[in-house]
Amino acid sequence: QVQLVESGGGLVQPGGSLKLSCRASGSIDDMAWYRQAPGKKRNMVASITSYGITNYADPVKGRFAISRDNTKNTAYLQMNSLKPEDTAVYYCYAALVVAWGQGSKKFDYWGQGTQVTVSS
Repeated sequence: QVQLVESGGGLVQPGGSLKLSCRASGSIDDMAWYRQAPGKKRNMVASITSYGITNYADPVKGRFAISRDNTKNTAYLQMNSLKPEDTAVYYCYAALVVAWGQGSKKFDYWGQGTQVTVSS
């Protein structure tokens, strides 16, 4: 069982920056950040493979950057030029694929979430 621990959320003014961190207790393959605003569904914000290939949701392209340090089993989300509509609970997601013989199984893990509030 892999545990994910997030940190870095908080209150920031529009145009400001925040950096989120997600540390996994063990080795992980793909990692991602999702967010969920009140009354809305959880959506992917950014993802990164174990090889460093990244993908971003359109609303955050050019403003957010996802990165990871595989030696620390940690992913980061640098958020710049924050807008009020970025306000949400941000969740770290990680996937681990375990392969054996002819089979494999994917395990999904979620963090507890960290609140990001963008307001003046």
